[in-house]
Formats: sequence, structure tokens, C-alpha cells
Amino acid sequence: MTDSGAMAGPLRPLTRVAPAPVDEQGLVERLRASLAAAAYFLLFVPAVPLLVLSLLLVPLGLTGLGIALAHAVVPATGALARVHRRLSGALLGETLPEAYADTTGRGFLARPMVWLRDPHRWRDVGFLAFSATGGAVLAGLPALLLVTPAVHLVLAVTTGGWVGLVLLGTALLAPLLWWVLTPPLVRARAMAERSILGVSRGDLERRVEQVVESRAETLDHSAAEVRRIERDLHDGAQARIASVGMNVGLAEKLMATDPAAAAELLREARESTVTALEDLRSVVRGIHPPVLADRGLAGAIEALAVPIPLPVTTSVAVPALPAPVESAAYFAVAECLANTVKHARATRAWVQATHDGEVLRIVVGDDGRGGATPTGSGITGIARRLAAFDGWMTVTSPDGGPTQVTMEVPCRTSPADRPTER
Repeated sequence: MTDSGAMAGPLRPLTRVAPAPVDEQGLVERLRASLAAAAYFLLFVPAVPLLVLSLLLVPLGLTGLGIALAHAVVPATGALARVHRRLSGALLGETLPEAYADTTGRGFLARPMVWLRDPHRWRDVGFLAFSATGGAVLAGLPALLLVTPAVHLVLAVTTGGWVGLVLLGTALLAPLLWWVLTPPLVRARAMAERSILGVSRGDLERRVEQVVESRAETLDHSAAEVRRIERDLHDGAQARIASVGMNVGLAEKLMATDPAAAAELLREARESTVTALEDLRSVVRGIHPPVLADRGLAGAIEALAVPIPLPVTTSVAVPALPAPVESAAYFAVAECLANTVKHARATRAWVQATHDGEVLRIVVGDDGRGGATPTGSGITGIARRLAAFDGWMTVTSPDGGPTQVTMEVPCRTSPADRPTER
């Protein structure tokens, strides 16, 4: 949990929820909790119509009206839930992450289908129901306890008698109840929202399974890469260097008796040395292309587009990224463009890359015949390479085209880094 002293302002985590002596810090904590309760209560206002509309989406989904309405209601609910995550997370000193299903590249009709199957979107509906009922009660009690003394004092004076005495007693009791109940009420509201909107145990277990699977695939991929490098070195550079050694040895023996033959052997040795050097460079390019070190990811993607036998438009605006991420992105783009040339029958292609400070996003598309599937060997290899960095990929390729491959890799950069567009 974040240290409360490190966070300033009204959203600092609640540090005391149990009854405490009346002091300045206790008063500040309760006023801060009351302010948070007021924010919760005000956010009840948009929760009610969003709940009603959300419940109508499924029956209306059989008509075009429900699909159109979903494009307004679901994002609005997500935005409201995001505000509550920030508020409740700040009060608890935690971060409540989002875990919605990715809808990148989905069309107008396909996106609601993803929302319908996403359990986290249904949890948002449950959050709306809580916010409009029990949550509103929890948030409204602190304010009610604050205004009760003034209201009861007025009624006690105007009523008089034993009823007035009862009202006067409750007026004196309300501040004590406000002091005792406000922090636990607000914290209970925040913890309830954490249970509804936060990542569940099942999500964490699935994430662990994904990490374990990704790690195993990465190790398998790394082992395959090592074997490939060993094979390339053995069949290429190593064989040629051995041939150079044999030719030089024979030339030494023939130097005195047949200078011409010795010279021919030395010439062959020199040519073999040049070829072996090219083999070594090819192996190095397969590990980490020199163009990445020389020109960065933007220049490397431009270099990939040059030899492609069709027009390729590139738009790359990314900062300097860690070398492994740049290498993974480079080979992913290279595989996508190679698939375009081999299978798409396209007349043009495009590559777009952006970075928002948190995620590297690359889109590779073409106007070809479509029909690409995520289960193809090349696409599967890209997904495996990205998974090593917690990245993901979506493929949109209807019959007749166009094809669009969207890849995202979490990769945080410092604020000092500035994207450079090429």
C-alpha cells in the first residue's frame, strides 16, 4: 500500500478508520472522507440512467437501436467506472487496473459482440446497480449526519416539549456518529468498488497461466533460435573457414614446386573468406539487425519497405525503445510485409507505428484479397514473439480484404523521451 504521506490533497488514502481522539489530524481525515462521500453520492446521478439503459441493451440488441445505443452506453459506463477506480484506488492507496477485452480493429457490429462476452463489462453493470442502491446509501450517510444537528436544532426549538428534547438529543448524538462512522463507511464503499471493479482472483490466475505459457514458448523459441544460429554457423561460415584453412595449407606445400597452383589456392581462400564474412553478417542480422542500431525502429521499418515490390506507406512516430522490443517489432513488421508479398495479391501496403508513453502500437495493412487467419504459421510466430513482452495482436482480414494486423506491446518510456516521426 502506498504511504499516505507521499500523497497530497483530498484523495490521500484514509489512514484512520477506527474511533480516535478528537485532534486536528482526525478532523482532517473525516472532512476528507466526507468530501469523498459527497463525490460518490454525486456520481450516483449518472449511474441511474446508465443502469436503466444498460438493462435495456440486451432486449434492444435484437434491433439496430440496441447496437447503436451500446456504442454510447458502454463507453460512458466505462468512463464512469474509470472515475470510480481512480477515486476508490486513491482512498485505498492502490491502483485498480482495467481488464476489458480488446476491441481494437473491431467494426461497428463486432464491437458490441465483444462487449457482450466480456465479463468485466458485466461487472460494470453490477457496479452501476451498486452505485444506484447500497453505494448511494453508504455515500449519503456522512452528509446526512452532518446536516442532522442543524435540522434537529431548528425542529427542537419550534416543537418544544418532550419531542423537542428527543430531537435535541439526536442533534447532539449526530456529530459523534459522524466522527465514528464516516471513515469506515467511506472505506467500505471503496473496498466494495474494489471487489466489483478490480481484477478478480480468477483474472490473476489466468494471467499467471498466460505468463507461464508465454515463458515456456519464449524458452522454446529461444532454444530454436540458438539451434538455427548453430546450424547457420556450422553449414555456412564454419565450413567456409575450414575450406580456407585447407587451401592455405595446400598452398604452403605447393609454393616451392607449383607457384601458379599455390596462387590459385590462395585466390580461392580469399574468396571463401569474403563469403564467410557475408555468412557471419547474415547470422548477425538474424539476431539483431544493424539497421536498428544505426537508424532506430523508424529507419529500420523504412528500410524494410524499400525492397518490397509494391508501394508501402510508412508513418512511424516512436521514441527510442529497449533493443529487445525494437527487435521484436522489427521482425514482426518484416513477417507481416513478407506475408503481404507472398499471399495478399495487394497493390499497396502501409505501416503505422505510434507510442503513447505506455504502449507501442503498430498497424500493418494491405488492400489485398484478405482471408488471413491468426492460426497461420507466420502470424503465430509473430504472436509468440510479442507474447514474450506481454504484447498482443489482432488480425482483421475479411474475404476480399483489406487485411490489417494490429500489434501492441506495453513499453513505458520516460517523459523526457520524445517520439520522432519518419
